[in-house]
Amino acid sequence: MKKMLVLLAALIAAACAAPTTNQPTPTANTNSAATPATAVVTEADAVAKEKAIWDTIKNKDYEAFANMLAEDQLEVTSDGVLDKAASVASVKEFEPTEYTLSDWKFISVDKDAFVVSYTTNVKGKYKGKEFSGEDGHARASSAWVNRNGRWLAIYHQECPVKPPMPPAKASTAKASPAAAAAPATTTAGSDPIANEKMVWDLFKTKNYEAFAALLAADFTEVEPDKVYDKAGAVQGVAEFDASKAVLSDWKMVNLDSDASLVTYVAKVPFPGAPPMGERHSTIWANRDGKWIAVFHHGGTRVTKPGAAPSPMASVSPSPSPKASPSPAAKTSPAARPSPKASPTVRP
Repeated sequence: MKKMLVLLAALIAAACAAPTTNQPTPTANTNSAATPATAVVTEADAVAKEKAIWDTIKNKDYEAFANMLAEDQLEVTSDGVLDKAASVASVKEFEPTEYTLSDWKFISVDKDAFVVSYTTNVKGKYKGKEFSGEDGHARASSAWVNRNGRWLAIYHQECPVKPPMPPAKASTAKASPAAAAAPATTTAGSDPIANEKMVWDLFKTKNYEAFAALLAADFTEVEPDKVYDKAGAVQGVAEFDASKAVLSDWKMVNLDSDASLVTYVAKVPFPGAPPMGERHSTIWANRDGKWIAVFHHGGTRVTKPGAAPSPMASVSPSPSPKASPSPAAKTSPAARPSPKASPTVRP
């Protein structure tokens, strides 16, 4: 998302040559700013933690903001993937004066990790320039992890809000001979990058049955037009052509021993597609001995190299342009260019 103010929220806290991987080792953060972990995190707990990060940004308490982030935190923005230091720096350029957070959804990854997704409406300044309305309207997601008894934000991403996609016509696409010959199920492993590449190979061969088998029953996908459940995500991929998709800029972070997040850029040629592609992130988790996809966030349009990082690498809503939905969703009309130096929206 030209990250709009995605940082704030981000933080608050996911084919080409050999991809670069990043597998930082979970780091403990004992700062008192982080709240003690409880045996069971409820939706109310999760929402309260995310709102608390936004409060640190509004109050310009950057030390508290930094203390609520994991050392290996990543913020996925339209300008790039920011680490903790970059997220903190960008948040200082973001000055929210008014904001509302709504449409909350809580996704439990496992006992030591969860994700919250929500919609932001923000007014304020980014690098001294005022923004509001569409520039502050975004879909945001943040992942939190339990590190040595403290809950810390480890991931944040945003994408601009777009109108709902029109009802899809019944798909007439037929599975390719390769898909027909392939086994009905495919097995994922502990390597999230390999898992994600496998998913795209299934898209290319139109093996949607095997794709569905890799998704958790409570799978959730966040796209510019809406938040999809498992059935909606499977239906969406059946309506786009991934045969010429190119994936690059791979990065990953371990949430805990049984869950990890991978983020990358996908270029999928279609009329109006972002020329530099979109950023996608997926969380994979080991449930009952089986690795499955639990969460996906797409539609964060890649901007020109060297663009100013979005403000709120973890807190601000980024005024990014309206991006087309990710491959898992239906192909959408060309995205509208986002305003300059769009601020990021929250972690």
